[in-house]
Amino acid sequence: MSDLRYRIRGGTPLRGDVTVSGSKNAALPLIAGSVLCAGETVLRNVPKLRDIEVMLEILQFLGADTSFQDGTVRIRTDRLSSKPIPAEFVGKLRGSIVLLGPLLARFGVVEMAYPGGCVLGKRPVGAHVMALVQMGATNMSTEESLHLQGTLRPSRVILPEFSVTATESAMLAAALLPGETRIDVAAAEPHVQDVQKFITTLGARVEGMGTHTVIVHGQKTLACAEHTVINDYLEMGVLALAAVVTRGKVRIHGADPEQLVMFLDALKRMGAIWKYDPAEKTLFVDGELSSLNALKVQTLIYPGFPTDLMAPMGVALTQAKGVSRIFETLFEGRMAYLYELEKMGAHVEVLNAHEALIIGPTPLRGRLVASNDIRAGAAMVLAGLCADGETTITDVRYIERGFDKLDDKLRSLGASIERIEV
Repeated sequence: MSDLRYRIRGGTPLRGDVTVSGSKNAALPLIAGSVLCAGETVLRNVPKLRDIEVMLEILQFLGADTSFQDGTVRIRTDRLSSKPIPAEFVGKLRGSIVLLGPLLARFGVVEMAYPGGCVLGKRPVGAHVMALVQMGATNMSTEESLHLQGTLRPSRVILPEFSVTATESAMLAAALLPGETRIDVAAAEPHVQDVQKFITTLGARVEGMGTHTVIVHGQKTLACAEHTVINDYLEMGVLALAAVVTRGKVRIHGADPEQLVMFLDALKRMGAIWKYDPAEKTLFVDGELSSLNALKVQTLIYPGFPTDLMAPMGVALTQAKGVSRIFETLFEGRMAYLYELEKMGAHVEVLNAHEALIIGPTPLRGRLVASNDIRAGAAMVLAGLCADGETTITDVRYIERGFDKLDDKLRSLGASIERIEV
């Protein structure tokens, strides 16, 4: 298999206008939600990503008709059935786990190989299984496959952790159970809220949208509907940081600052200059006028600082004056990108699997670096944009699983970035 790479010549301040794409993290559970009704679901503003195509292939394997054109996905589910989903599908896509709830609720049985995806510490499926068992499922899983069956009933579900996908899976299942299901320790991210809006469009009722206690009033049958996927606030964050680290001036369209309150607050405390125009829905970031100072940043569940923006933020902190401290509270295995930044000249001290110091400002130099996962890959792109000389990033397939045409968008802002196959 060929290795896709980005070759970046750094040092150009980014300038101009750019538009944020739809959110992959919202689109995947919404595609899974099409399972809940028999008919046609239409989703708009869907990003063109390999993960989306794999999710649609899984539904085709189960008997759905799907099409994906110009950002619009159509899914017909009248001839759908639940059969064991092999590793060749789910092994490529950790997000396929959100199919557990809706398939079980509609067909009384779900079986799949263990989902794959990135390497990000141990992403357990336990929270999903625990939620569905609390709703009446029998767990028949083995070391080879996940296997749940039984008739679900409205229940009280207490999740063992703030898991985004387990919250989505449980909510989707609850939408098809007539009665009231209460989910405690629910995740509240913007893409979770998008799933809540979607199930209300199908005919269920949701209380506590965007909070950590969600009550779903389900219906025995749901009507298929149309829905527009929210924009990707993580992409908005990466584009904002690209403007900051290159000392450019960028206007980001389709931005919603409500989804990034803590991140934008961190940018402000660090000395980055930005302003939001609510009438135009644009975020203007002025990296040229910003002077960056060290910061302490700690990731938290939403609405805290997003774990997915910690690696890109780490790059910005290499350009800030003083000693910054970063604390990753949610995942182990998220610090690997710092060793790649060190190759480029960053002054980093990793204290443990969750904490590091970044001492700045240090000029970065172009090097050959790796993309360890989707978000670390985005961080290496930012490092390349502000480094002196040429940076080559290997394994950019990871980046392209999460970002829709990121290289094109950066080129449109004046970046020197080319995509090469080796």
